[in-house]
Order: sequence, then C-alpha cells, then structure tokens
Amino acid sequence: MSINLDPDASLMLRAKRGDMGAFAELVDKYKQPVTNLIGRMLKDATEAEDLAQNVFLQVYKSAHRYEISAKFSTWLFTIARNLCLNEIRRRSRHPADSLDATHAEHEDQPLRQFKDEKNFSPPDALLHGELEHKIAEALAELPENQRTAILLCRGDELSYEEIAGVLGCSLSATKSLIHRGRETLKQKLKPYLRTGVWREMPK
Repeated sequence: MSINLDPDASLMLRAKRGDMGAFAELVDKYKQPVTNLIGRMLKDATEAEDLAQNVFLQVYKSAHRYEISAKFSTWLFTIARNLCLNEIRRRSRHPADSLDATHAEHEDQPLRQFKDEKNFSPPDALLHGELEHKIAEALAELPENQRTAILLCRGDELSYEEIAGVLGCSLSATKSLIHRGRETLKQKLKPYLRTGVWREMPK
C-alpha cells in the first residue's frame, strides 16, 4: 500500500523510527474513536478509557514490527478489538467482574456518551437515552462478529474494506454480517423506530 494513500501509516513509520511527535498525532486523532468502540463493546466508560490507553501502549510496543500491509486504522482497530475480546473473556472467568455487574454499577451513565455529542431537548434526551439502552441490549444479543461489524460502522466511518480487515473476513462476508446484524436490530427495535432516532444508526 502506498504511503501517500494513507498518511496515518506514514506517521506510524515515523513513530517506528522514534518520532514521538508522529505517535502523539496518531493518539490525538484516534483516541476518541478507539474509546468509543471499546465503550460500546464493554458498556463501561471508565474501563473504556483505561483499555484505550492499553491499546496505544500496545501500538507503541509493537511499533518496531509495524509494516504497511493495510491501512493504519485497520491495524489499530484490530488491536482494540482483540484487547476488548480478551477483557470480555477475562470477565467471563471472573463473575464479580462480569459485564452485567459492570453495567449495573454504571447504569446511570447514558450510553450516548460513546457517540458524537448532539444537543437534545430534555424530553428528546430522555427518549434518546432510552433508545440507546434498547439498542445496547439488542447489540449484546448479536453474534460477536455481527456486533463488532455494526459497532465499527457506527460513528467511526470505517469502510467495509477496513472492517473486513479488522474482522479477518472477506468483503462479501463482512457485508453479509452487517446486513444480517442490521436486519436483526430492526426487528428487535421496531417499537422504537418511529422516534426517528434510528436514523443515527448506520445506513
């Protein structure tokens, strides 16, 4: 892949050579999208921030092995996804740290904090928060690959090709995952679609 086609990969090559300014640029650009993805996967704002730091620590430690085989964002979100899955597996082995327990502890924190900020009137904000909760519940019931594909679509503007790279799937398989996931979500969320907030979900 040509460096000129991916300026982020160029920055990462500079970071590989010890340019901390280039690494800082990448962190500034991607820290919020990475935190957003982790927050949606774990439903835990505090854990999302901590794990996002671990993602960039992993990027820094792996810099000497970095080669341009895909877009930088694909490589980065693959690391983020793998660390999320490791955390989910760890919690499954420790019931006290289960996702349900974590969600219960933070249920007063609206899930929309992981989305781009938008202004809502108080009644609309209440409805929007309720919808976000229902979307989170529906997403949690999807198979892992479908759920991750939908989350990568949602707000972080990754292309289907990039999502396929993160998931390790073919482009056609990725499109199928996203299509099936969206159809399942639409069926589960039919009672809420008339609010109009559904338009914020991926097209």
